[in-house]
Amino acid sequence: MTEEYDPYENAVAERINGILKGEFGLDDIFENYEFLEQQVLQAIALYNQVRPHMSIGLLTPNQAHKQRKIKLKTWKQKTYTKLMI
Repeated sequence: MTEEYDPYENAVAERINGILKGEFGLDDIFENYEFLEQQVLQAIALYNQVRPHMSIGLLTPNQAHKQRKIKLKTWKQKTYTKLMI
């Protein structure tokens, strides 16, 4: 998902993909594209409307977006150097 093929550059997308696969079973094999699409849409709805998120005070994303002030959790910036071989 990144130009340099480094998962740290796209950690949020990697985390969401892992949740969708692990918690919602989207890494299964589906009979057809329509069923897969239906499952993806259902997983996204559950993720945004039902599943509480620790990083936003155990609110759902939909609840958090309705807040006037959102306190976002921040993490330290990861720094690393590339090895030149």
